[in-house]
Amino acid sequence: MAPWQTDRFRDRIDAGEQLADVLSSLRGKHPLVLAIPRGGVPIGRIIADRLQGELDVVLVRKLGAPGYAEYAIGAIDEHGRMQISQEAARAGADEHYLKQEAATQLALIRARRQRYSPHHSAIDPAGRLVIVVDDGLATGATMHAALQAVRAHRPSRLICAIPVAAPQSLAAIAGMADDVVYLCAPASFRSVGQFYLDFPAVDDEEVVRLLQGSPGPAKASAEAVEIGADDVVLRGDLEIPKNATGLVIFAHGSGSNRNSPRNRHVAHALHSHGLATLLFDLLTEDESREISLRFDIPKLTARLDATLQWAMRHASTKSLPIGLFGASTGAAAALVLAARYPMAAKAVVSRGGRPDLAGHSALARVKAPTLLVVGGADSEVIALNRAALGALTCHAEMVLVPNATHLFEEPGTLEQVGTLAAKWFHQWCNAQPSGMHG
Repeated sequence: MAPWQTDRFRDRIDAGEQLADVLSSLRGKHPLVLAIPRGGVPIGRIIADRLQGELDVVLVRKLGAPGYAEYAIGAIDEHGRMQISQEAARAGADEHYLKQEAATQLALIRARRQRYSPHHSAIDPAGRLVIVVDDGLATGATMHAALQAVRAHRPSRLICAIPVAAPQSLAAIAGMADDVVYLCAPASFRSVGQFYLDFPAVDDEEVVRLLQGSPGPAKASAEAVEIGADDVVLRGDLEIPKNATGLVIFAHGSGSNRNSPRNRHVAHALHSHGLATLLFDLLTEDESREISLRFDIPKLTARLDATLQWAMRHASTKSLPIGLFGASTGAAAALVLAARYPMAAKAVVSRGGRPDLAGHSALARVKAPTLLVVGGADSEVIALNRAALGALTCHAEMVLVPNATHLFEEPGTLEQVGTLAAKWFHQWCNAQPSGMHG
């Protein structure tokens, strides 16, 4: 078992590249890389390519407890082999229930195999050097079942490779493989997504594309930019995917800056939907130390205004329709600016925002379709957003993300924000050029 210390990963590509580096001694040995779908497949694709191996998926499903499907009481592989935990009986799973649950999960496995590889059966791991990969190890139940399923085929060597793992789960699978390679196993482990800056959901379409060996979508071109405003220079990061259909300008919240991992997570989701993004610092480093400036909506709006005008002059973005994405106090600045330039801002999205700080008068003048996304557990901000929603006269909606708190730190909540924002901007940012009209 080999640990390799690392910081958080940018995304699954970064994690896959780091694991491939650690496994580089296997290059040329034609390993069979078996990825656990869906999240393990992007990582498996990189490792298979870097090590000159083959990629396939290993299909296992957990068996859920009666009345609580998320609680694993066992697992089943695509050959019907089951492993049942000691918790099954205590959870109320009798023989009849286990038989029904196994049949349900096996049907799902076979449907997934048909979807992922309709023209060939699973690659046989017998006698092969096999690397089983996933994007992280939480409870370890799925990985345990996957390793057990592969071991039954008698590979010549079995390796488990994972970027991040919960220490107790790592110990539980230690004897299941000939070697376990992991990059970090922090004691503070809460969820796999906690250790990725960008952790978007992987859909079946992407899995099929990766299994077929197709390269991923072209990365957005990145450019560091400088924007003049109020006799200061604001630093920004402009990223434009190929054939971009719009530009989303981000206005971060109080105490944050253009490097906000939450906003960058959303920006990544927008790139995959063909939208360019501009993240920039609303305040200079010195200004950001003054707490009062973080809530100075007129100043923040002026900075956002200067950035909007810069984007409409810049060669790479001047022809793109523009949307505004605001978080916390940045949402208020975005809405004030949308009220100021009703023809320029095509759509607005607020994440955990303070739209109330825009003021009733500005909210009433906003014409751009506006989406207010709030954490379902962020009760105080929910009330403030409901009040703002009532003041908006444009097409406006409010969506609560279940169980999310103010910073959307709970697993899967930022993915929901990214999906909601991408759909909203895609719907309302049409391909017509923006114009500055007051």
